[in-house]
Amino acid sequence: MSKREMYTIELKAVPSERFQPTGFPDLGAAKFEKPVGTEGKWVDAILVESVQSMANRFEAVGWNEANREPVSTLSGLPWVKVVADDGDRYLTSSRTEAHRLASAFIKDSKTVAGEDMLTKIKELLDLTDDTPLDMNHYARTIFALDPLCLIHGVFFADGKWPGQPKTPRALTGFIEATDVREVYSGGVKRDDVRHSISEGARGAAEGYGSVPYPRSEYTARSIALYVSIDVKQIETYGLSPEATQLLLAIARWEVRSLLENGLRLRTACEFEPLNETGTIGLADTETLASEIRGLIDGGLPELADSDEPPLIVRWVSKKNKKKS
Repeated sequence: MSKREMYTIELKAVPSERFQPTGFPDLGAAKFEKPVGTEGKWVDAILVESVQSMANRFEAVGWNEANREPVSTLSGLPWVKVVADDGDRYLTSSRTEAHRLASAFIKDSKTVAGEDMLTKIKELLDLTDDTPLDMNHYARTIFALDPLCLIHGVFFADGKWPGQPKTPRALTGFIEATDVREVYSGGVKRDDVRHSISEGARGAAEGYGSVPYPRSEYTARSIALYVSIDVKQIETYGLSPEATQLLLAIARWEVRSLLENGLRLRTACEFEPLNETGTIGLADTETLASEIRGLIDGGLPELADSDEPPLIVRWVSKKNKKKS
């Protein structure tokens, strides 16, 4: 049996019962049927927020977008900062890129000392053809580059990475609504300047004219956020007890922080926990943050030889490459 921490947080839509779920290209809302009760009854359900979207939201609680750096609770942990080659303008980071350390912006960058990051990471991870991957060495190295990759996953999918190693998400979550009903409405995009559009003139495709549009929202009998923390996966990394405890504390802290900071997912999609967040079995954010800071400030064996974060790398655009 897998060793996981699983939480089900009942939610309510605010300020009313209506909400707008996530939509997918060529699909729209992800509707499906799910069984309820023990009598074999099936009801209409909807995926309100996907696993991939929730992963972004969990990560976001640890990032200060205004300062473009990790929040104080996570300060001192390694991460990679990508800057432009023309003046060191901030571009992105391993904390905000979809593929994290495997991002093209990191792979195609160079360190301040001129080291090629693709080569550097391959050597650090000991990625070579026809050689099995040492998973413990891999996990320790990832931890020293950006430990949050061991929580949120990283996939070195490019063929330039021998073996293309992959770490799945250890923290996952999604929101489902059960026994749903559709709410149809609509509106109109008004054009108070051009009251009519003659044949051949620029029209709706270019943003002109008054354009009516439909709108679909939903109500539901119940809404819940489902969260899973794969404790076994984190333990199998083979890290020190302190590092293992830190990863688990960060995962729990992200869940509690997201709940306490509010779940405003979209303009017409906002939720609050139906019950007090203390009833879900997780410590409060202050307690978890104190645990995280204690572990970081106490020193971690995996970071004994690490430089002060972040690791700054410079990404050169094709335009600047041509100039040079």
